[in-house]
Amino acid sequence: MTDLAIYQPGSLAAQMDYAKAMAASDLLPRQYQGKPANLLWAISYGQTLGVAPLTAVQSIHVINGKPTASADLIAGLVRRAGHKLRVNGDDKRAVAQIIRADDPEFTFEVVWTIERAQAAKLTSKDTWKNFPAAMLKARAITEVARAACSEILQGTIYTPEEMGANVDADGIPVEAPVQQLRSVQRGEPDPWTTAPARDFLAEAEQCTTADCAVDVYRQAQQAGADDLVLTAIRQIGQELRAAERAPAPEPEVVEGVVVEDVQLPTDEHAAAVAAYRAFTAEHGITPADAEQQAYTALGAPLADVAPKAIWALLTQLQAA
Repeated sequence: MTDLAIYQPGSLAAQMDYAKAMAASDLLPRQYQGKPANLLWAISYGQTLGVAPLTAVQSIHVINGKPTASADLIAGLVRRAGHKLRVNGDDKRAVAQIIRADDPEFTFEVVWTIERAQAAKLTSKDTWKNFPAAMLKARAITEVARAACSEILQGTIYTPEEMGANVDADGIPVEAPVQQLRSVQRGEPDPWTTAPARDFLAEAEQCTTADCAVDVYRQAQQAGADDLVLTAIRQIGQELRAAERAPAPEPEVVEGVVVEDVQLPTDEHAAAVAAYRAFTAEHGITPADAEQQAYTALGAPLADVAPKAIWALLTQLQAA
C-alpha cells in the first residue's frame, strides 16, 4: 500500500515532514512544487485562518511578498464568521453586500461597474476581457469584506489580481507567457529592453504638499498603477491635505510685540465641494447620488479628495 501524507497538526518536525512529502507533488501550484519551506508557510498561514492545508495551498498566494487570498476564500471566511454575504451581477455590474451578525440593521454595499474597471485601467487585461463578470464580482466581494469585516481576514485583504498578478477566471495566478528570444546584432536596440518602472509610491512619499501627491496620483493612474499603490498615494495626499488645513499656531507675543503673524490659507477644498454640489443640484441629482457619483469616479469620499481632483471631475461633468 502506498503511504499517503495525511496532515495532522503537531510538532514543527512533523509539519516539516508533511511539507516535504507534499512538495514532491506536481499537482500543486507551481510556486509550491519542490519548495517545502514555501508550502509549510502557506499551511501555517492557513492555520491562522482556520482553513485546511489543501485549501490554503490552492487559495493563498504570495504576491510581491504579501499574502493574498482568492475571492472565493474571502467569501467563505465571511460566511463562516456568521455574516451574510450577497453577491449578484453580470458583465457590466456587480453588487456585493454584507450584513454583519452583530449589526444586522446595517448593510455594507460595494458596487463595481465596468466603467469603474475601465477608469482603473483594468479592462485591457485578457482576464477582464474574457471573464468580466467574474472579475467584477471578485472586486466587489473583496472590497466589501475589507470594509465590513477585515478582522476575519488576518491580513489577506487583497486578491492576487488586485496585487497585479495575472490570473485565470478563478482568480488563481498564472505565469506570464514566455517571450520568444532572438539574438540582437551589434548596434541594434534590444526589443525586449524596457525602461525601469517608476516607483510612484516612493515619489509620493517625497511630496511635501497635497498638490504634489495629487499630481503623482494622476501620473500613476495614467500609467495603470495597481489599486493598492493608488490607495497608498491617495492616503499620503489626504494626510498632507489634513496637515495643510490644520489651524495655524497662535502668534507668539513677547512683551506685547507680535513675533510671527501667520495667515491662514483659504479653503480651496470647501469651494471645490460647493461648486460640485451646486452643479449636481442644478441637474436634479440628489446629494446622496452626487456623493456616490464622486466616490465612484474618484475612489474616495469628497471630504478625502484633493480640490484639484474635484475640479477635474466637475470639468468633465460640465463638458459631458
